[in-house]
Amino acid sequence: MAISDIIYLILACFGLAVIAQNWGEVFTVIRWVGAAYLFYIGYKIWKSPISESIDGSALPAQGKTASFLQGFLISASNPKVILFYIAFLPTFMDVTVFSVGDIAIASVLTLIGLMIGLMCIAGTAAKARQYFKSPKAMGRLNKASGSIMMGAGSFLALKSQ
Repeated sequence: MAISDIIYLILACFGLAVIAQNWGEVFTVIRWVGAAYLFYIGYKIWKSPISESIDGSALPAQGKTASFLQGFLISASNPKVILFYIAFLPTFMDVTVFSVGDIAIASVLTLIGLMIGLMCIAGTAAKARQYFKSPKAMGRLNKASGSIMMGAGSFLALKSQ
């Protein structure tokens, strides 16, 4: 997830905002692909079976590449990430005067901040796991989170520009 953010940061620094203004159709396609992916993830979560073993051992094993790709696509298709790096970042930092070294420093600092944030989220999720030990609680969590993902995908698909 952090890698896609760094890519957006670097692209914003090299003028992605100008490209977005001139090639809006490309970003519309990205929005539609992101919406479809969010809806697909939400549907998979909604329909996922509840296991008697909620300790994580019943989860399907994913390879490192599949896990990386899933995290990358989730973050890369997130409209908030795109909006921040393309629209808001230039209001906080004058990216037009960045040297390659400045971009590298901004990327490293952003990566550190993102990793700290993601580790906090992962730690909190690991602790929250104890509250979702029953299959009934997991079923409700799957339905709620699946609905949120499908709603986000629908909102993104129906959103005009």
